[in-house]
Amino acid sequence: MATFDTSRTTYGSASVASRIFSMISATIAAVVAWNDARVTRNALAALTDRELEDIGLSRADIDSVAESHIIR
Repeated sequence: MATFDTSRTTYGSASVASRIFSMISATIAAVVAWNDARVTRNALAALTDRELEDIGLSRADIDSVAESHIIR
């Protein structure tokens, strides 16, 4: 007796869809990270030198803090 399984997807189509979803999700993650860095940079740039000194930063540190991957 022969059987035919119709519940599976076409071989290879799942991996293609997975790759496409992965690329879209990586793009979205990059845009979110860029926006977070932009917001952080703008917020720190709006502070006075005295306020930056109070939190232990200088103007030169703003870019490195904005680009860091530390969870805020």
